[in-house]
Amino acid sequence: MDPRGAVAIVTGGASGLGAATAQRLAERGAAVVILDLPSSQGGRTAAGLPGEADHTFAPADVQDPDAVQAAVDTATSRGPLRIAVNCAGIGTPGKVVGRDGAPMPLEQFARVVGVNLIGTFNVVRLAAAAMLAQPPTDSGERGVIVNTASIAAFDGQIGQASYSASKGGIVGMTLPLARDLAAQRVRVCTIAPGIFDTPLMNSAPDNVKDALAASVPNPSRFGRPDEYAALALHIVENAYLNGEVIRLDGALRMAPR
Repeated sequence: MDPRGAVAIVTGGASGLGAATAQRLAERGAAVVILDLPSSQGGRTAAGLPGEADHTFAPADVQDPDAVQAAVDTATSRGPLRIAVNCAGIGTPGKVVGRDGAPMPLEQFARVVGVNLIGTFNVVRLAAAAMLAQPPTDSGERGVIVNTASIAAFDGQIGQASYSASKGGIVGMTLPLARDLAAQRVRVCTIAPGIFDTPLMNSAPDNVKDALAASVPNPSRFGRPDEYAALALHIVENAYLNGEVIRLDGALRMAPR
């Protein structure tokens, strides 16, 4: 899929992995619609994207069907929606039973699953419907969807039950989504990042960050958002990548804690 002349939706695009991906896609000639919370810096990020395409910010919660549909409508008003990259997500750690003997509040578990898994599917279903309404490109493709899981889907640590469940769900639906949309020539892949240098990670104490970076076999550092973005762009442009989950983690396999 050639991004030039296409429209791309990037959720969580105001910062971190999403902002880096929006930058890469804009550099390749796509018109980028940043979908992020109204309280985010999405407008500023969209205004700073390169190229001559019509970039914009569409404020929305990924769990809100009407708001996401409005963002998709904004995208299709600017041209053919061909690309969707889902980077929006949250992580709220907590053990299933705390030290005080109290069980994790069910709403805490549901919120993480709601944003990360249900929110991702909400964007996938609405973006895919818009892609299917477009004629195929000269190469025969209608669209590409890239979702974001985590190595926690495979190596969930203590306190990550909700996060691992949400990201494991994204991994689990990758192949069936790709199969659902194969006949209409829409591809679906998932990236499972390891430890990345994002605003969330930057809030950790320096000693914690140093220890985490040292745990990565090679290279022994945090991943850079641009490295995620480079893989997302490669998935978009490589027509034979489909139905696959790709770990991007420097060979890290996380310990229990």
